[in-house]
Amino acid sequence: MNVKTVAVVDYGMGNLRSVSQAVAHVAAAEGFRTLVTSRPDEVRAAERVVLPGQGAMPDCMRELRDSGLLAPVLEAAAAKPLFGVCVGMQMLLDRSAEGPTDGLGLIHGEVLKFDLAGRMQPDGSRYKVPQMGWNRVWQTGAHPIWQGVEDGAYFYFVHSYYARPSDARHSVGEADYGARFTAAIARDNIFATQFHPEKSADQGLALYRNFLHWNP
Repeated sequence: MNVKTVAVVDYGMGNLRSVSQAVAHVAAAEGFRTLVTSRPDEVRAAERVVLPGQGAMPDCMRELRDSGLLAPVLEAAAAKPLFGVCVGMQMLLDRSAEGPTDGLGLIHGEVLKFDLAGRMQPDGSRYKVPQMGWNRVWQTGAHPIWQGVEDGAYFYFVHSYYARPSDARHSVGEADYGARFTAAIARDNIFATQFHPEKSADQGLALYRNFLHWNP
């Protein structure tokens, strides 16, 4: 039996341990091998690719370029299922206010910072930036990766910046933090989330499991 590989891209800026453990947890039962790799050839050879990211987007973009992994990630994004996580989602867009810095330009749009100074939450407390904790995600676009995940399910977020795609059709999930913002984006063979599936219990594992079965 030919075991397929899902590569978690290690360019020095991802939450690799928790992402790879979550992917591996579902992958083994689905006949996939999970590989955390910094080798371009292994990213190219994998059937599916997960692009994590944490920290500042300018740093992530620099490290992706310097690691030699930029080209294989772009090749993967053109040809095979790719799942971006957190800053790995923000990097897919054109540019970010954090820097400013250019992104990969795979989904047109920009990354903006929450502007919530002095704003009060419904419970009377002030909004804090970063948003840190559980929040509901509303599925604003049908997608195979949402299969079996309840609309309005809670996912775990840690972020100060959020994506705003130019084309609303690329926004397939939204959450509310002071206002509605895009929490998941998708185009063709790319799906990405601002929240952390690997920190989001069963519903997060369901997304990774659906990713393994997704044939765009």
